Formats: sequence, structure tokens, C-alpha cells
Amino acid sequence: MISISDRIRAVRPAILTGILPLNRALLPGEIIAGITLAALAIPEVMGYTKISGTPIITGLYTMLIPAALYALVCSSRHLVVGADSATAAILASGLVGLAATGSGEYLALAGLLALMVGVLLIAAALVGLGFMADFLSRTVLVGFLTGVGIQVSLRALSELLGLQAPHHGTVMMIWSDWEQFTTINPFMLLVAGLVLVVILGCDYASKRLKRNIPGAMLAVAGAILASWALDLGNLMPVVGKVPVGLPDLSLPNVAWSWSLLWKLLPTALAMLVVVLAQSAATARAYAARYGEQLNETQDLTGLGLANIGAALSGTFVVNGSPTKTEMVDSAGGRSQLSLLTAAVVVLITLLFLTRPLSYLPEAVLSTVVFLIGLKLIDLQGLRDIYRQRRPEFWVAIVTAAVVIAFGVEQGIVFAILFSLIVHTRHGYRPNNLLIVRDPSGHWRGEALASNAQVRPGLIIYRFNHAMYYANSERMKAEILRLANDADPPLKRLCIDVSAVDDVDFTAIETLSEIHSALQATSVSLVFARDVGDINTKSRQQLVARFGDAVFCSSLDDVVANFERISRQ
Repeated sequence: MISISDRIRAVRPAILTGILPLNRALLPGEIIAGITLAALAIPEVMGYTKISGTPIITGLYTMLIPAALYALVCSSRHLVVGADSATAAILASGLVGLAATGSGEYLALAGLLALMVGVLLIAAALVGLGFMADFLSRTVLVGFLTGVGIQVSLRALSELLGLQAPHHGTVMMIWSDWEQFTTINPFMLLVAGLVLVVILGCDYASKRLKRNIPGAMLAVAGAILASWALDLGNLMPVVGKVPVGLPDLSLPNVAWSWSLLWKLLPTALAMLVVVLAQSAATARAYAARYGEQLNETQDLTGLGLANIGAALSGTFVVNGSPTKTEMVDSAGGRSQLSLLTAAVVVLITLLFLTRPLSYLPEAVLSTVVFLIGLKLIDLQGLRDIYRQRRPEFWVAIVTAAVVIAFGVEQGIVFAILFSLIVHTRHGYRPNNLLIVRDPSGHWRGEALASNAQVRPGLIIYRFNHAMYYANSERMKAEILRLANDADPPLKRLCIDVSAVDDVDFTAIETLSEIHSALQATSVSLVFARDVGDINTKSRQQLVARFGDAVFCSSLDDVVANFERISRQ
């Protein structure tokens, strides 16, 4: 067992693991990748503030101190941390009714949530909860992000048309848009259309030329210039004054109380699960691509420190971003030096370039967010799931529907529960088999319905999962049905536990009931483990209850013992 002191030592971050060793030959490429990331991500993170409901400057703050902290202490050389649409949507959903969107109190609560998530992440690293990331299945994650994408894109569409969208429910928002349809601002619609043309045109050119063209940055720069020259602020809302300089470092200015923390805890836990799942999945994918090792405890610590940095610097929760990670990778970045370079570019922007941002039409950011939402709608992923696992496709669809109908926070809770139900269902209904010999003498599996016997009077039943409370009654029903339907009548029934790595209390008691029921019909029960000495735990559990006499070391021993007894 790992001691608490060992856990604490493991949580201590090793500085610069994601950067060193640094290949000097790759240094220019790392810097270019960082500049490319900044050019692509700055409009994106500003757009995320439209989702989170925080001031536009907070989007830039997510790419400064939080990003730098993660880059310095993480083990992943590729994962890029910053603002994320899923956690931003959960934030907005969780703070509805607690404070006015965009107010100082709202921003303080957003900072408190970031602080809570940061502490929870470090606690998760301390007690070894990195495995929690595995409990949000890929199927449910596709459905969840698709639901978030639909919700985000619909809200952004309302905003880029100049409509006042309510903050309660997607259905209410669509109904409100319909009632306000005649009040659409044509100038905002025109600007949004031009921005779409620029961004989509640059995306198309990027694919043809096989190089990144920062379409969003070009669209933002062009819109700022047009707004300044044509005084578009008289025709449509613009961002307005943006603070110059670095963020003030301080704890969130809230009325600290246990009741407030308790009220925010469900939202913080929902964010925690998304950060764990999305960050771990992205980091693992890129580590596997380049044959690198990850220290998940160190990465959790890095994410925790990044979110604490977000809280102290006046911004909202940050997360590992698949889109930004791909931006860096496709631009040639191979270490966290690219993320540090992007942070330097953001620093320069904060010090010298915030005034131009005040001319930016809000319709431009809404358009950027609209495209972000569309990218989250994973139609290809849904098609793949539909082709390969039809029942799981409906799980993804229902998850997306819950997010759209009831909200992101409720959707993530539903997603977690659904993932656990799917996991439990797999264990509840294992594909158990009857083991027989083929004509060549090799062992093979047969369906339970075949009632196949290895020798007249001998059945070998293989249980293909851990034995626990949820599947023990199913096991009992299958075994007793085999015993009752056996032809010729059974003399011995063997349970092959080669695939069983654990037997809980309920399963042990159920096995005792099976043993007694078989004894009453003069059928002896034995166990076999035909894969060497790897499942010692389950063997010890069964021997402790039934004794060594009923345990065989191989299937061949089961047959040999049966034949010897039959001859007596």
C-alpha cells in the first residue's frame, strides 16, 4: 500500500519535465508554434468569455499565469491548458441565479470555483484519483460534448443576431428568438457573415496549403480596423474599454462561508470530472503518438496549480484543450516551450494591445463562439458509434439531449451516472461460456444454451468477470439451469475462474448456496484456474471458504480427476 508520505512526494511537481530535454534544433519551430497558438487561441479564449459570462479580459488571463504554471510543472510535453467551452458552459449554468452575469460578484464566484477545482485536483492527485478520468466513457463524452456544442452554438447564434437570449434553458431561448425575430440587427448579421467567410475561407486555404492560417485572428483584426474607421459602435454593441496591464493577484473577493462552498460544490465537481476526463484523454493520445511516458499524478498537480493560478489572477476555470493541443502539434510544437511562448505573446497583448480590442464588435466574438460550438458537435464520432455499437449510440444521443434540454451541469451528472450504469451492465451480464475439447484436443468455448459436456456427467462453466453482488444471482441461475437441464445427468460441475480476479462477500455467499443446491442433487462442485498463478486473490478467497480439495490447477486436472473417480 502507498503511504500518505509517498503520495505527498509524488504530488511535488518536477519543474520543466514538459520542456527538458530541449532540442536546440527544434527551438525556432517551438517559438513559431507558440506564436501560431497565440494567434489562433486569443480570439477563441475571448469568445469563451461569451459562454462563461465573464469580462472579455478574463479570456486572455487564462492564457497567462494558468498556462505558464501548467507548462512549468506538468509531465505532458503536448497538452495545452486554457479556457475551454465545456467548463465555461458548466460555469455559466452553475452561477445562474447566484449573481448578475458579468458583474464583479459573478467574476468573484467564478474565481472561487476555479480555486475549488484547483484544490480538488490536487486532492485527487494526493489520494490517487487519476483513474476517475476513465469512468467517463468515450461514448458518453461524445454525447456530452455534442450537446454542449449544440447549446453553445444556438446561444451564440442568438447573440450574433442581436437578440436577447434568456439564460434559462435551450427551449426557452429558441422560443424567445422566435418572438424577437423581427428585431434582428442587420448590421450585426452582415458583420457575422463576413467573419464567417473569412474564417471558413482561411480554414479551407489552410487545408489546401497544409499550413495554419489564423483566420479568426485575421477576422478579429479586420473587424477592429473596420469598427475604428467606420465607427461601428453606433450601429452595434462593441466590447468597450478593456483593462491594460497584468491581472491583480488576490483571493476571490467573496463572502467566505461553508454554505457558499457547499452551494458551489456540485458545479465544482462537474468541472472536476470534465477536466479529469478531457485533459487525461488528450494527454494520453499525444503521449501515445510520440511514444512518451506520462506521470498522471504530476499532471493533475499541474492542472490544480493552473486553476489556483486562474483564481488568484481573476479568471475562470482552465482545462486541457484538445483543439489548442492540436493547434500546437500541427504547427510543429513538441514541448511546453510553445505554450510558454504563447503566454509571452498574451503578456505583450495585455501590456500594449488592449485598446484596439475595445473597438471589436461583439458580433465577431459571437461568430467565433458559434463556430467553436459547431466543432464540438461530433457527427463523425456519433456515426462511428452507431456503426459499431448501436446501444451505445442511443446512450450518446440521450446524454446530448439531457444537456440541451436541462443544462450542462445536469448533463455531466447524467453522463457520469450513465457511464457507471454502462460499466455495471457489462459486469452484470458477462459473456459466460461452457468449455469443451474440439476434435484436435484443444479447449474452446461454447454458448451456455448448448449444455455441452466435456465428458458425460461433467460440465466446465467459465465465468468471465469478477464475481460481485450485481452478477452473482445471474451466475446462480445459469449454473442451476445447467445442472437441471443436463443430459446425461451431472455428476460434477466445474467453475473455471481463470478470468475472475475478485470475489466479494455476496458472491461468496451465493457460491455457498450453489454448492448446497448441487450437493442436494449429488453433484459435486469444483473450481479450476487454467492460466498459471496470476489470480492468487480469487483463489485464496475460494479456498478460504471451500478448502483446497475442490480446487484444480488446470482444466486437464479437472478431466483427469473426474475420469479417475468415474472408474472407481
